[in-house]
Formats: sequence, structure tokens, C-alpha cells
Amino acid sequence: MTETPHKSDVTFIKALAELLRENDLTELRVKREYGEDDSLDVRVSRGQFVAPAPAYAPAPQAQAAPAAPPAAQDEGAPAERSDPASQPGAVTSPMVGTVYMAPEPGAPDFVSVGDKVKEGQTLLIVEAMKTMNQIPAPRAGTVKRILVEDGAPVEFGAPLMVIE
Repeated sequence: MTETPHKSDVTFIKALAELLRENDLTELRVKREYGEDDSLDVRVSRGQFVAPAPAYAPAPQAQAAPAAPPAAQDEGAPAERSDPASQPGAVTSPMVGTVYMAPEPGAPDFVSVGDKVKEGQTLLIVEAMKTMNQIPAPRAGTVKRILVEDGAPVEFGAPLMVIE
């Protein structure tokens, strides 16, 4: 590779990092083809953390919700109103994308409020970069709340539904 493509690659990677920051994305992956045996495969990502209980969260991504832990759950209503992601049964989005509640347009939704689900059962789909990602139930239980609408955009770690 010559020096000219190298300089343009550095500029390209910097532009990807800026795009990542401006759009509050967690990851971008791009492959540039220069010829048959010459390409650049770039993955730009932010540090990852476990969404339900982040031990480390960078300042721009920190959420001001964990001030009141869900200790008092006699009725559960106050915790549901404050922050659904802090509930023990919250299912959060593992990626940035678009939510689809059904396998295809016109089909019935995967689940509805009140449905009993098994561990591993598909709850919904999050489309990311033209890939349909099935989101499975992390455990068996009953769907108490659905917090997103069909076709809505979601961020990494955003609460999708509550299963108890």
C-alpha cells in the first residue's frame, strides 16, 4: 500500500470515529475494497459494559437512573414509573437498531402483555445494519410491560420490556 491511501485511511477512520460520537453509536464496521487483494476492514467501537448493572460507564453514556435501587417492591408501581431498566425483570436492547414486534408485517406480535414466555423464546427483533436480530427471553416468566413500539428506534441498553 502506498502512502497516499494510508493518509486517506487515517482520515477515513477519524471520520468514522466522529460519526460514532455524533450519533451516540456503540460500534461501526466498514470494509473498503481497493482492488482484488487490497482492502481495509475497520471496526470502530466504544468500550462495552454489561447493560443491566454497569460497573463502568463512560461519562457521556452514564444514565442518572440508579439513584434509587428497586429495594421496596411491595407493589412494584413506583419502581416501574421511575426507571423500567432498573427492574430485575427488564429486558434491554443489546444493540442500537429498530424494533419489530412481529416476524413480518401483518403477522401477529411475538408476545403481548400478559403472555407467559419460556427462556430463549423470541420476544421481538432488533434490526441493526440490515440484520434481523432475534431478542430471546433471558428467563421464563410473564410479560408485564412492553416499553417500545413497533418500528421504534432503540439505543444500546434501552429497556424493551419487563418480564416477571
